Amino acid sequence: MMQTGYRDFCIRPWSSSDRTAAAALIRSVLAEYGLPWEPTGADRDVLLVEDFYLATGGEFWVIERQGKLVGTAAYYPITRGKNAVEIRKMYLVADARGQGLGRYVLGQLEQAIALRGFEQIWVETASVLKEAVKLYESSGYQPADGVETTRCDRIYVKYLQSQISRFIGRFLHVRCPLLSAN
Repeated sequence: MMQTGYRDFCIRPWSSSDRTAAAALIRSVLAEYGLPWEPTGADRDVLLVEDFYLATGGEFWVIERQGKLVGTAAYYPITRGKNAVEIRKMYLVADARGQGLGRYVLGQLEQAIALRGFEQIWVETASVLKEAVKLYESSGYQPADGVETTRCDRIYVKYLQSQISRFIGRFLHVRCPLLSAN
C-alpha cells in the first residue's frame, strides 16, 4: 500500500515504530466495548506484525490524524475458503468514528485484496461492536459459520469478483449498456 488519505486522516503501512501505539490503541478500543485484550492469544499478531502479516503476504496499516495514531486495519491470507484472506484489527478510536473513515478504509482494504488476486474476504467480529457489524453487513458481507476467536460471535464472508470479470463488466457497460442492464 502506498500512503493515502481521507479527509485529514493519513493511512499508511505499519512500521515497527508503530508497534506499541497500535497495541495500546487496540487494547483501548477493546476495553471501551468490554472485550478482553489477549496478547498471548487473539492479539498476539499485533505484537508480531512482521511474522503474521508481512511475512505471509498480508498488510497492516495504521491511520493517523495530525501525527497521532487513531486506527488500524490489516489482513492476511488464510486457509479457510478458497484463495482467501481475513480482515483483522480494524479499529478506530471513538473520535475517528462516524465520519465515513471505517467505510473508506474497508474499501481500500477490499481494493488492495482484490488487486492481489484473492477471491474471498473473511472477518470475525463481536455483536457488541455494533458499528463494525453494521459496516460489514451494509458492505455486502454475508453471515457464515466457524467463528475461531473466543471474543467474537459473528463471522462474515464476502466473495470478490476477479479483476478480469470486473473489467469485462465495465467494458460491457460502456460498449453495450443494454446488455449490461440484464
